[in-house]
Amino acid sequence: MISKLIRAYTKKAWHHIYKFGKWTIISIITGLTVGGFSTLFAFIMNSVTDFRSKNDFIILFLPLAGIVTVFLYSIFKYKNDKGTNLVLSTIHAQSEIPFRMAPLIFITTILTHLFGGSAGREGAALQLGGSIGNQIGRWLKLDDADKRVVVLCGMSAAFSAVFGTPMAAAVFSLEVVSVGVMYYAALVPCVFSSLIASYFASNFGIRGDNFKFISFPSLTLSNTAIIVGLSILCALLSILFIVLLHRTGDLFRQYLKNPYFRITLAGIVIVTLTFLLGTRDYNGAGIPVIARAIHGDVVPYAFLLKMIFTAITIESGFRGGEIVPSFFIGATFGCAFGTIIGFSPSVCAAVGLIAVFCGVTNCPITSLLISFELFGAGGIHFFMIAVAVSYFMSGYYGLYKDQTIVYSKYKTKFLNRKTRQ
Repeated sequence: MISKLIRAYTKKAWHHIYKFGKWTIISIITGLTVGGFSTLFAFIMNSVTDFRSKNDFIILFLPLAGIVTVFLYSIFKYKNDKGTNLVLSTIHAQSEIPFRMAPLIFITTILTHLFGGSAGREGAALQLGGSIGNQIGRWLKLDDADKRVVVLCGMSAAFSAVFGTPMAAAVFSLEVVSVGVMYYAALVPCVFSSLIASYFASNFGIRGDNFKFISFPSLTLSNTAIIVGLSILCALLSILFIVLLHRTGDLFRQYLKNPYFRITLAGIVIVTLTFLLGTRDYNGAGIPVIARAIHGDVVPYAFLLKMIFTAITIESGFRGGEIVPSFFIGATFGCAFGTIIGFSPSVCAAVGLIAVFCGVTNCPITSLLISFELFGAGGIHFFMIAVAVSYFMSGYYGLYKDQTIVYSKYKTKFLNRKTRQ
């Protein structure tokens, strides 16, 4: 009897060791492959951003970049692009990511940033990582379930390499697909691939941003009230940003059906607004403006202009992501809020950044981890409040229409519905 138990336990132990070894190897392959491509992507993105900042005239060619973008997608016969939603849909086993997405999103996102469109980098990173991960799963002849895990690994690796936040990257891909449920089966491979990609990128000089110089005050009753109020406003702002994005897209597609004309007109509008405002703050990702907001220096209406620029850029057909613009919107709004009420603009900018990110992605654990990696643990109580309140108050809205709300935010109730747009 004892010998049978020992044999059964030994068999299970070897099975677990085999699984662990298998996913460790796959994680290393994915982390190095996706980390390499993402590092190259981040390096080129930094280079084109520097070039644009030193050559203002290049923004005049944004409409032409839009035409090239539409042309490239038509050549690849990929006209109905679902962007990051396609990656989420793949995890739900509802579609397949074509490998041609990787070079396509790589090139077109660089075009957007080189010529001054208002967009982030993470959309391209997630699609790049998901596409490469899916292809690795094919090459290794994995079954569909394992292939979806490798897609999650690719997403984590790309997010980690581009943003330099390996803890948040490891969890983001597990959390973003289905609100209320995490894909813990992919925890080990996502953690390993995220750390490997981050290490790879940092060794090639790609560093994430961090603002750990902020001095957080002690948490008092009055400070708590301020943070709760700011978090509620940020949750509402995240809803406004989501609605603006999708309504703008609906209007574009309804009244400007020709994609070439639509993206050309949008490019002209962005160029015109840029010259009328006399600043390049709202072109590209806007990282310098986020840094200024964290230092407490920003114009009060910056968040509104970034919302407008981003909605026009992304919904007209230019490629990029919405997460870095959400950082911009949250940080600048928080800074303005703090300045108006007389509370630390830097603290409010940090809290605003995290609260808006949580509101648009419905990812509270990732939001908390990003706060640690960007701002350190000194403001943990502020960020816990911000994440909890924003998650609660942002309702069922979300950036990604293929994100599924599995469980209610307000009751122990199974929902299984898509996010609101």
